[in-house]
Amino acid sequence: MKNQRDVRLYIDDIVEGIEKIQEYTAAITRERFLTNTLVHDAVFRRLEIIGEAVKHIPPDFRALYPIVPWKKVAGMRDKLIHDYLGVDLELTWRVVKDDLPVLLEHMRAIQRDLGEL
Repeated sequence: MKNQRDVRLYIDDIVEGIEKIQEYTAAITRERFLTNTLVHDAVFRRLEIIGEAVKHIPPDFRALYPIVPWKKVAGMRDKLIHDYLGVDLELTWRVVKDDLPVLLEHMRAIQRDLGEL
């Protein structure tokens, strides 16, 4: 696969982004998250990076992993970039706590498939 190295780098970016978000939010409550703009900014930036990495993964590679919600992840990035004043913090919290751990497991499985772990 010609772009395999590039894909690995993008997968690594996604894993790193999720791990950083988990680090930023590990010791805070939902209520604290909703009022802490410093954490918002850090989480939003990492979500943007994750979404951008997804957009660089070729469609043929994404098709190998249909369980991954590639479009949903990229869409979250678009929402943050184009409608940052209207970002739903409750939804963001749910994504952080419910969706990102599942996405991380998928990305780690892909890393294993690519021989990275």
